[in-house]
Amino acid sequence: MCGITAAITLNRSSSNGVDGTNGHGTNGHGTNGNGTNGHGNGTNGNGTNGHGTNGNRINGNGTNGNGTSGHGTNGNGTNGRNGHTNGSNGTNGHNGVNGHGKKHAILRQQLHKSLETIAHRGPDASGIWISHDGSIALGHRRLAINDLSADGEQPLHSDDDKIHAVVNGEIYDHDAIRERCIREHGYKFKGHCDSEVLVALYKIHGAPGFFEHLRGEFSFVIYDENDGRVIVARDRFGIKPMFWTYQGEGADKRILLTSEMKGFSALGWEAEWNVHGLLSGTAMQVDNTVFKNVWKLNPGTWMEITRDGEIKHQKYWDPQYKDKREIETRTSDEMIEGVRERLINAVRLRLRADVPVGIYLSGGIDSSVVAGIVTKLVREEGIKLGNQDATKRIACFTIQFPETSGFNESDIAERSAEWLGVQILKKDMNETELANNFADAVYHAEHHNFDLNSVGKFCLSTLPRQHGVPVVLTGEGADEHFAGYPFVLPSFLMEADYSWPESPLVQNDIGRMIMYKEMTDDIKDMFDRIGMFETETSSNPASTLRLEPEWNAFVPWVRDTYKAPGFGDPALSPEVLQNMLMKWHPLHSTLYAYTKGPLANMILTCLGDRTEMAHSIEARPPFLDHHLVEYVNNLPPSLKVAFSETPAEATGTGASLWWKDLSAARQKLSEKWILKEAGKPFITQELYERRKHPYSAPLKWPRGGPMHKMMTDLINKENIEQLGFMEWDSVSQWLEEGFGDDAKPRAFRKLICTASWVVLSQRFGVKKATKEQSL
Repeated sequence: MCGITAAITLNRSSSNGVDGTNGHGTNGHGTNGNGTNGHGNGTNGNGTNGHGTNGNRINGNGTNGNGTSGHGTNGNGTNGRNGHTNGSNGTNGHNGVNGHGKKHAILRQQLHKSLETIAHRGPDASGIWISHDGSIALGHRRLAINDLSADGEQPLHSDDDKIHAVVNGEIYDHDAIRERCIREHGYKFKGHCDSEVLVALYKIHGAPGFFEHLRGEFSFVIYDENDGRVIVARDRFGIKPMFWTYQGEGADKRILLTSEMKGFSALGWEAEWNVHGLLSGTAMQVDNTVFKNVWKLNPGTWMEITRDGEIKHQKYWDPQYKDKREIETRTSDEMIEGVRERLINAVRLRLRADVPVGIYLSGGIDSSVVAGIVTKLVREEGIKLGNQDATKRIACFTIQFPETSGFNESDIAERSAEWLGVQILKKDMNETELANNFADAVYHAEHHNFDLNSVGKFCLSTLPRQHGVPVVLTGEGADEHFAGYPFVLPSFLMEADYSWPESPLVQNDIGRMIMYKEMTDDIKDMFDRIGMFETETSSNPASTLRLEPEWNAFVPWVRDTYKAPGFGDPALSPEVLQNMLMKWHPLHSTLYAYTKGPLANMILTCLGDRTEMAHSIEARPPFLDHHLVEYVNNLPPSLKVAFSETPAEATGTGASLWWKDLSAARQKLSEKWILKEAGKPFITQELYERRKHPYSAPLKWPRGGPMHKMMTDLINKENIEQLGFMEWDSVSQWLEEGFGDDAKPRAFRKLICTASWVVLSQRFGVKKATKEQSL
């Protein structure tokens, strides 16, 4: 796990020799230790590589490109690749190479400052590698999880020193991959870090061939000297981030890459609002961000940058679903066992680490199933949680909101922990905590939100760190693949599931459509209660995912320039649209949209990586193991949402604002049915019978309290006018409506969104938006 920064000059066709050769590497350490295994690189053009040792600055036996051997001559001095210094900015000397000394020094300084801004992603070590001609620069901050020695530090280099990489994330089953690479291909590894197998797999299989061997969550940048290509990629679901932007013109034009957009600032980037993106709902856009000309790399996609500057985006993986026209021949018991087997294996793989591993446990079924499986593996198979002592209790972490809020479920988590016999550690979230941490949570998320959930998760992630647990397992991804969200239920009823003929709904179209209408009204009523969207102006539950205030809250030039926008759907290819029309059941089409939109661009960022890595916590979601997902996607819709003629009781809803006065249609449907059946041995009866209750932070707060004070400090006329795109009259009205006993949840959500923009404006120094700048 780490943070990445990279700068890639686009036009490198005029580079010396073999694209600049091996360059200048530096490594610093966040803790005291000894630099080891340094590799000197003193070549220019087609020269050979010199190899230093013991992390010392050693002149490698470089050549000057014409076959003449020299030792540090013609400016070709080299660096020990893993030189050690105390602190996070250790370097091992820098030598000018053929007149590039000043350019390298400036670039190195820029990368070092950039890495400092994302140091929270990797407090254990820092490393920089720059190619000989300065056209490629790779920077890395390390959070040491596997192979805690200096051998696991980055940037990484292939065994022939021709491939260089920085990797963020985890590659699972890396021991087996390593053994196979050694046995079948004779690859020579330098250490035992999981990221090194990615470099080996690329050398052996190339791109895109090596992607099929990668199992886990990752983003990375690879530079291949052999053909001058740069390969940038992101995992299948977007668990790990990767942002990119352009900088400069002509021969100096380059692409900047980083794990967090704040990393661009030290490289000369200046933030500007992406006003059109804000209007269309940036969280739902696959590659959109709040900032102009900054993009996310799409999940399941790799970007190739050729030596002459050509950029290609190619997809290596995308969710596929069962053909709705094919009748299922497997029994429900077979499929339940298939889910259980794959889920257990996904959890087992994610317990491997050289540090302690814990669990985020909520009151829901997803994280509880994970906790139950972990307990089984530890007690029955003797599997360790990372390097944790087998006698130590399994540590679970949960969040506790005020009991009167209608959103607290820590008592359910506590009962689950007691049933499993595991340790439960609570983070008490009161109004003061939420208000005090709001700005920092927004800064790390680099995005607005419509509730305080990300603030709660940001605070929760301090807890594992306090207890010396840098890795946690989480439950993200289950709802998007097992149909756990209440608002996907109407899509299940839109069309009969002919792949499962035994469903009573197959033979009762009239009854199904009556239920569809009832269910749609039910969802709209629920969203009205929690303020998710204006029910009087929207009949599409999907519109609840738009995270910006209503249209008339924007200033006139915005409304005149962009006109009224529609709901921003994820980018859908012609192939996907054809599948949605002809091949996939509507439920699966909806789950695809949620996987590509909210999951990748909100849940895994604002509620995942960004709030966790802000405190140097690596989170691992077993439900997003692609072997499990591919199996689940090919199950009949009727096993994800089960229908029963007999209405079920609304067990476990309690005081939840999500479910009150359930319709008859809602009581006949059971979401995530097959997950409940597969997970039944690992959870309490209470959870097995409980309705879906999404993790949520409270929405109502008193006037004059910490939350009200925080909002009024951020949201004032001066700050709103500095944004350049919001009307103060509308915003001030929300301040009146958003607090007190009669507060409107929708108004409070608008305030959260607007306050987030103010925080980003101040923390990033964003220029005031104007019509001219926005076009």
